[in-house]
Amino acid sequence: MSLLDLAPVVPVVVIDEADSAVPLARALVSGGLPVIEVTLRTAAALEAVARIAAEVPDAVIGTGTVRTPQDVTASVGAGARFLVSPGTTPSLVAAMLTSGVPFLPGAATASEAMALAERGVKELKFFPAEAAGGLPYLKSLAGPLPDVRFCPTGGIRPETAAAYLALPNVGCVGGTWLTPADAVAAGDWARVEKLAAEAAALRP
Repeated sequence: MSLLDLAPVVPVVVIDEADSAVPLARALVSGGLPVIEVTLRTAAALEAVARIAAEVPDAVIGTGTVRTPQDVTASVGAGARFLVSPGTTPSLVAAMLTSGVPFLPGAATASEAMALAERGVKELKFFPAEAAGGLPYLKSLAGPLPDVRFCPTGGIRPETAAAYLALPNVGCVGGTWLTPADAVAAGDWARVEKLAAEAAALRP
């Protein structure tokens, strides 16, 4: 099954303390969102991925903000089962293609999407979704690029997620609203699970 079809929403998570990784992941999985993207924006990110991979077997854990071939190697070494990048470069795509795991390279224009499709990569991250044109832009890509599918991320909110998911070229959306910083800091995993359950219900 495609990575885009596993869950309607992929939580995009920033983890500052590795100790919060496992309970956070368990809350998301319990709420119905098994696919979790931990961004490589903090020093704790790779340790968090390793802990989730080891202790939450029902989670499909991956890394986001993957920018270099070194990030690819480190991510897979930590146990990441997929990779997500904000954009693409030739060296990054080459590393992702040989990583052995699924990946969603970032694209924000038709030209970027076409260049990736030429290399056989037709499942992409559309980022930054809202800033790059949002719903109208993705609708306009569906006609000329009918075989390319997207996970839009960036500025998507609970109120707009369903409209994105209704587009034929959108498989899932990425969202940061599922793990509010104050909830994570307080260890309010019940709140995280509730938000995950609401997001999981977005796809009938």
